[in-house]
Formats: sequence, structure tokens, C-alpha cells
Amino acid sequence: MLDRFERYAFAALCSVNFFTSCLLFSAVSREQRAPYMDEIFHIPQAQKYCQGRFNEWDPMITTLPGLYLVSVGVIKPVVWLADYSGTILCSAAMLRFINLLFNCGNLYILYLIICRLHLKDKSRTAGRRVLSALTLSTFPVLYFFTFLYYTDAGSTFFTLFTYLMCLYGCHKASALLGICAILFRQTNIIWVAFCAGSVVAQKLDEAWRVEQLKKKDEKTPSQIPLAISGVKRVARFLLEYLSTPTNIKTVILSTWPYGVVGFGFFTFVVLNNGIVVGDRTTTVPQKLLEFRYFILPYLLYRVHVPLPSLHRLLLEFGLYTAVNAATLYIFIYKTFHWPDSTAVQRFMW
Repeated sequence: MLDRFERYAFAALCSVNFFTSCLLFSAVSREQRAPYMDEIFHIPQAQKYCQGRFNEWDPMITTLPGLYLVSVGVIKPVVWLADYSGTILCSAAMLRFINLLFNCGNLYILYLIICRLHLKDKSRTAGRRVLSALTLSTFPVLYFFTFLYYTDAGSTFFTLFTYLMCLYGCHKASALLGICAILFRQTNIIWVAFCAGSVVAQKLDEAWRVEQLKKKDEKTPSQIPLAISGVKRVARFLLEYLSTPTNIKTVILSTWPYGVVGFGFFTFVVLNNGIVVGDRTTTVPQKLLEFRYFILPYLLYRVHVPLPSLHRLLLEFGLYTAVNAATLYIFIYKTFHWPDSTAVQRFMW
């Protein structure tokens, strides 16, 4: 009964979230019809793909074409089934709508990850799991780019999906989704490596637990002291584990899909003479990273934190809602002009 209530509550929240996002999406698209900022590169490139011109590439774009391929893969079947025609099908608004779908996907994937990681005491955490997923999906930096044609929403979706499959032990599917994530943003290879590391850590943890059970039977202290002796004990365990062919075989059989992805990415970097595609002269390393590069580290950290109380989650959700409302209001209505240009400029993350 409770599981059914949780499913209904989550479905209702998904519907409300999508309806609210559609209203905000309409407001943003109405005020900013033309491509803005990085969209001046992404949208024309996606439109070329919509026209079947896959051999044309804007050298100003430095990421792989995952976003454009997914956009065409979603829009073209709709065009064919509905027998539509016209330029509106790959307009800025239609392409931006793809990220609205990714927003719904992020909410669902976050919910599944939280359910997987927080299995204990399900009867008392149902509401907190649902609200936690909704709160994280509205994380301001991520939610803002839902309404523009950027790679953030899709990159987050496929990376979270990669980790979800890793948690369920579907490592081949996880590696395949990792390739999709890399096609959105090359730096997502880090999260593929993270999944591989998680698998290795899980195998080590299982072996360590077995070892501790043996120590317990032998009445040997099982806790590791925070001293040199503790470090030696861990080092001895790792050496014994890695010197056993059976253990090595187990690790390799579990992580080889990620290894294939890593080898493929290494080959790409060698052949491409770097991680960046397009015009490298326009890509200058900066000491200060953009806020949106911290989206995935934050989300993956938060899903592992014990679920906060309902009161704290409501407070956090209220804070995120206020920040989202403020940033979107400023973006839509508080425009400005540079002294040397008449073009309308907007504040954004």
C-alpha cells in the first residue's frame, strides 16, 4: 500500500514538475526567441543535422555531437509519424524542448539512484526519497540550463544513468551509457572511471568483510587502528588480494566494459591530438571554472548523503525554488546592453 502511494506521489510530482517547467520554458522562449550565448553555435549545428548534413561541423564547437544526434533522433521520428514539415521542427524552441525532456529524465534517474542507495527503513523514508529527488533535479545551476540548448541537462542525464546501471551491476549497459555521456561532454570519461573504481571498491569491500569474519572467528581485532600498523594491515590485505589470480579475474570480468571505453577514449585523444574537437585556438584554459562544471560532483555527492529530515528537505527545496525564480526572472526581464553593442544581453549562470 505504501509503495503504491509512493509511486502515485512520485508520478504526481513528475507531472507538476513538467507542467511548471513547460510554463517557464514558454516564458523563456517567448522573451528570447533567437539563439543566445553558446546557442549561436549549438542550434545551427543541430539544424544542419536535422537537414541530414552530418559532414558539416562548426569548428567553434569543442564538444562531441551527442546533443545534436539525440535531438535528431527524437525530432525526426516525430516528424515522420505526424507528417509534419517546415522549419519550426528544428527551431530554437523545439531544440530547447529536448532539454525539458532531459529534466524529466534526470528527476526519474535521481529517484531511482536514491531508492537504490537508501534501501533501509523504506516505510519511513518514502516521502523523503521523493522530495530529495525533486529537490536535486531543481538544483539551480542545472535547472536553469533546462531552458536553453546547452549540453548540461543531457550530459547529467546520461552520466547519472551510467551510474545507476553500475549500481545495479549492469556494467555493459553502464559502459554503453558512459559512451553516450562522453558524446555530450568529453570530461565525462572521469565518471566512467568513477564507475569502474566503484566496482573495484565494492569487490575489495566484499573481500575485506570476508577477511574480517575470519579474524572474528580467530578472535583477532577486526577494527583498523589509525596508526602505522593499520596502514600496514590494509597494505598487506591489498597485496594478498591482488596476488590472487581468482580475485584479479573477478575484477577484470566486472570492469572490462569500462576498460574498453577507456581504451577507446585514449585512442580518440591520440588520433585527435587532444581532448578538444574543433578550433583549439578558441579554447583557452581558465583558472576559474564555471558553476555548471560542479553539477555532477554535487549531485553524486548528495545522493550518497543520508536522507535529511523532511523539514530540512522542504527548506532546501524552498531555497532552490527561490533561487530558480530569481535567476529566471533576472534572465527574462532584467536585460542590459554593452556600451559598444545594441544587442540585448542577459544575466545567466
